[in-house]
Amino acid sequence: MTRVLVVTNDPIGRTMAGPAIRSWNIAMALSADNDVRLVTTSSLDALPAPFEQYLVPPGRDRLFRKLERWAQVIVFQGHAMAMFRSLRRSQKLLVADIYDPMHIEQLEQARERPPREYERIVADRVELLNEQLLRADFLLAASERQRMFYLGQLAALGRLNPLTYNDGVDLKRLLAVVPFGLPADPPVHQRQVLKGVVPGIGADDKVIIWGGGLYSWFDPLTLIRAIGLLSARRPTVRLFFQGTKHPGVAEMPIVEQARALAEQLGLRDTAVFFNESWVPYDERQNYLLEADAGVSTHGVHLETTLAFRTRILDYLWTALPMVVTTGDTFGELVEREQLGVAVPPDDAAALADALEKTLFDAAFRKRAASNIQSVREQFRWPNVLAPLVEYVREPWAAPDRALVRRTRSVTTRLVTQHGAGYILARVRHYWRVGGWSAVAAKMHERRARRRAVSGS
Repeated sequence: MTRVLVVTNDPIGRTMAGPAIRSWNIAMALSADNDVRLVTTSSLDALPAPFEQYLVPPGRDRLFRKLERWAQVIVFQGHAMAMFRSLRRSQKLLVADIYDPMHIEQLEQARERPPREYERIVADRVELLNEQLLRADFLLAASERQRMFYLGQLAALGRLNPLTYNDGVDLKRLLAVVPFGLPADPPVHQRQVLKGVVPGIGADDKVIIWGGGLYSWFDPLTLIRAIGLLSARRPTVRLFFQGTKHPGVAEMPIVEQARALAEQLGLRDTAVFFNESWVPYDERQNYLLEADAGVSTHGVHLETTLAFRTRILDYLWTALPMVVTTGDTFGELVEREQLGVAVPPDDAAALADALEKTLFDAAFRKRAASNIQSVREQFRWPNVLAPLVEYVREPWAAPDRALVRRTRSVTTRLVTQHGAGYILARVRHYWRVGGWSAVAAKMHERRARRRAVSGS
């Protein structure tokens, strides 16, 4: 039995979002044969589970150090390494869950920020991920596309070397594919929440559901325009955005843009509806089972290429035919397995036609639902987590661990920046993500780098 610490930055409780859901299911799967503790750095509303749950706020390194000392294997994601000095310095076996390529995500999310701030935000995420890629004994990507991308980043950092290559020429002992998963149990409708309940959505209306939140890298605007086209000929069509108030992320500008467009087109609260809260994790199936189709649309950018849309898994779980934009992993899956319709980006007319087919073509819906039932088994949590479960059963240290431990974390900057204003901005950033201990740690690292460069 291995002592495993699982760390997430997202709130744990009834209103969990993607990162917390993933960490929760990792803890559940590993707790069958191991002693597991789950830590959140955000907020904790403990749920019944076969493992202990802890809240350790950013920078509270003394509290985290106790858990680090207890653990034999630490599975972490997001900003955890920046928040706790004891995690950065840990000699325990480290598993970095890098299913979210946050540096690519910020290229899209932060592009409306002032140029200097935009450059800093992206560089911060690059530095954060580089440190995880350097220090982890085992890494988890969400798809084969992500895996190939991260192999390139690992090569640039020097981790594709004779030691790791001789450990396994496919490098799967260093970087494995562990997609997001879906529950093993079938969904059960517990109560009516949409049809005949939400004002403006009738019992016999056709409901398209946008599962999950609204973020900058999505394209709800083309979707809303498509609903305008479709509702003119199919007046019973309704679009429902399931959540706009993410429990751990501030509302992004795209949310207000979507509301404004729906208002401008005369669709808000008649054909387009926004849930101004977040659906509890254990109630989302009520919304999905009342819907007639699921939808996910995005623009053309690098984030699309590497994204793994976790909301699609809920559509698979509830056998919901779907309409998606081409260009990402699930766009390929929907097309290949005929789970619905995949349409080009930015094409409102094609999107309207695809939604109409998915909602009103009974034979097509039946075929799609049958195909979904065949495909979804591969995405059950016990199946997707198999590489991690195997690792924890007989964990191994990366063969280049000693070499990596002597390597400074890589810093990537577009421009070398100096001055009091820049230094103050850096202090504020590291204080926000990890408290004063993170600030002190970064100061120590910078001094060490300067000594190394000067030869002192």
